[in-house]
Amino acid sequence: MSPASPPPARRTAGVGRRTMAVPSVAVQPVRRRDRRGRGPRGPLMPSTMPAYRTRAERFDDLVLDAVERIERHWAKQLSGTEFAVEDVPPSNPAPWERGGVPLGRYFPSDAGLPARIVIYRRPVESRAGDPFDMADLVRDVVVEQVAHLLGRSPDDVDPDYRDSH
Repeated sequence: MSPASPPPARRTAGVGRRTMAVPSVAVQPVRRRDRRGRGPRGPLMPSTMPAYRTRAERFDDLVLDAVERIERHWAKQLSGTEFAVEDVPPSNPAPWERGGVPLGRYFPSDAGLPARIVIYRRPVESRAGDPFDMADLVRDVVVEQVAHLLGRSPDDVDPDYRDSH
């Protein structure tokens, strides 16, 4: 050992011009295999496969696409409005809802809370026949709730709304 090297119990780490002492700690070796010796496990589904994203993530993307489409024309009126996705509606229906399960709800702004539009994923998925039908249904539900928010008809909010009915 040369006289310029630190004692074995301490190491030095260079930080800029200063040198600080770092205590030597016994470092555990990194485990390269699991306890049965099979090696590290990879993801179950590679990210390149279509099934990598969950149904909920794909549904969220459909809602975002529908909102972006509407915000192109109504951005000023929709500023501050929150859009959310929930799995199922609450068990207590709103006073104006009679019969059936709602696909979405509009909550007006109240006491410092912004206006919210909530789309319910499970009821929409159960009514859609295929992925294309689900995209149309999500768009229709978002258009209907935005129309309710703006006090307009759905045809005014999205001219293509009538085409899907």
